[in-house]
Amino acid sequence: MAAQFKQNGFVRFKSVRFSASLSSLSPFGRARTLALGLALAGTLTACGSTHTIQPVTTGYVGSVAADEPSAALVARDILAKGGNAADAATALGFALSVTLPSRASLGSGGACLAWRPGDAAGQAFIFLPKAGTADAKADRPAAVPMLARGLFLMHLGYGSVEFGQLVAPARSLAAQGVSVSGLLATDLNAVKAPLLSDDAVRAVFGNDDDGAALGANDILLQPRLAGALERLRIAGVGDLYNGALGQTFVEGAQAAGGGLSKADLRAALAATQTPLSARADGVDISFLPPPADGGLGMAVAYLAGGRGARAEQVVAAWRARPAAQQGVAQAQAVLEGGAVPTGGALPPLPASTSFVVTDRMGETVSCALSMNNLFGTGRIAGSTGIILAASPTRLPQPLLPVAIAHQGGQFRAAAAASGQNVAADTAAIALHAAISGVRPQVTQGLGRANLVSCPQGLPGAGACFGWTDPRDYAQPQPPVVAPPAPLHPAKRRK
Repeated sequence: MAAQFKQNGFVRFKSVRFSASLSSLSPFGRARTLALGLALAGTLTACGSTHTIQPVTTGYVGSVAADEPSAALVARDILAKGGNAADAATALGFALSVTLPSRASLGSGGACLAWRPGDAAGQAFIFLPKAGTADAKADRPAAVPMLARGLFLMHLGYGSVEFGQLVAPARSLAAQGVSVSGLLATDLNAVKAPLLSDDAVRAVFGNDDDGAALGANDILLQPRLAGALERLRIAGVGDLYNGALGQTFVEGAQAAGGGLSKADLRAALAATQTPLSARADGVDISFLPPPADGGLGMAVAYLAGGRGARAEQVVAAWRARPAAQQGVAQAQAVLEGGAVPTGGALPPLPASTSFVVTDRMGETVSCALSMNNLFGTGRIAGSTGIILAASPTRLPQPLLPVAIAHQGGQFRAAAAASGQNVAADTAAIALHAAISGVRPQVTQGLGRANLVSCPQGLPGAGACFGWTDPRDYAQPQPPVVAPPAPLHPAKRRK
């Protein structure tokens, strides 16, 4: 890495130009990466290639916006070595299973949206946590782990380098240790009493010195999880669902009261879907489709421009429909002028996390992930080191709002958010800011957005920036999000 220097409050690296906000260096916030501007190489061979990614030393391109900094740095490194957005997003997702297991362990699930120039609307990859068949009899019913299958399917369609290379950084983080971020420290503090009552969990997330949970900047070591990730790197994702790793996982899950079986693992498949699509002010926008219905709530809120029902109300009414009326076609009809469902409210929703990755050619991947509960069931699947996500039969599905905007074949903006019940509304506000080319100004609130904006389009000569909420997580407050402050006043939406 080339020598670093400071300029205008940002740290920049010559040759790969990485920028991270210094405003978040609080006891909880050393951990927030605002944007990563990166260089990368030309297109590599198709998925499954044995081509090794190589360093690149010139040019700017690509941004990463994520809730957790160490995982964001992994994505930066993949881009800097020549990987594309799908490669970097895959590596980031696996890294989160190490650095943010409270919201995105290998036991988690979620959904991703991918787009590249030439796509009409891109493609959605749905891998929500699924219930096991023995759910009703389990002591702590766990969800079938879907993260690895979902990331693999997304990478199969959009990636460019060998899959195993993208698992290796996560394996190294687990084996060598990683600094606990402010977000993970806050999550641990929120549930430390019940979480640390389990010996296996306390051995990983407890502090040997005083028996308390690990705090911000403590080192988190997960050697057993490193072993599971190494199996995925060497034997492939199938080993978790049909191989020796899967057998070990099932045994550990059953011992932890999760109630999962080998048949559950084999049957749980990730799926591709056509995204929801809308056009506003000449910009085409793709949203995650049902069953990731946070995308529908985000789309309705975005198109209403703050003048309609809250996204939570839209999704509450949507979920009240008969299952046969909750398909992608019905959701698309709502966006095309059908009656917008409103009414009611959702129960308190599980925590989640999100990220956006864009490369220099405009390929973009954005994902939202969840454990269906903070730290899922609060149990580890034996010697795999994998924290079990909670079954969706016992808890409501989180809102997973993700969107990508493009215009004339060029990438314009992408946004995603977490924040429990306000996640979709937060994502809609963030998307307005990203398309307008402004950085949001946030005050109090649970909503946490990640966005990438290229006001002049990408690929192109215009500047792009990534943004993530700069606040720490020490004191969550009622949701209030201020209107965005102008970055380029001439480019504001009319």
